[in-house]
Amino acid sequence: MTRVAVGCPDYPALAARIAARAEGGEVRFTTRFKPKRADELIGGKLHFIVKHTLVGRVEIVRFDDREDGRIDIVCVALLERVHPQPKRAHQGWRYLTADDAPKGVDDSDGIGDLPPELYRELAELSLI
Repeated sequence: MTRVAVGCPDYPALAARIAARAEGGEVRFTTRFKPKRADELIGGKLHFIVKHTLVGRVEIVRFDDREDGRIDIVCVALLERVHPQPKRAHQGWRYLTADDAPKGVDDSDGIGDLPPELYRELAELSLI
């Protein structure tokens, strides 16, 4: 599943936001409607879009109903960096197929530290 990280300029800002909102090792993201495929999303990942690029993901633990009629997407409060991948922004959330999901970043190669714009240019040149 994908979701736009509104107001986050980069990956470190997203990581800081998730760390600040974490309670008991979990973080909640509110949405208006429960996904129809919610049962199959549990244990999957919620990917974040920052500046038209997928940059990180968290694991989905469960979906909780709120008293105000909305739904909380409850996730593990551990943001995992992924290889930046271009993705158009959208409202709400969207499903992401396993084939389209980016791979996690191996910190030993240093590629995850590249700015998203540079990563995108190198990927377009087939250099990474």
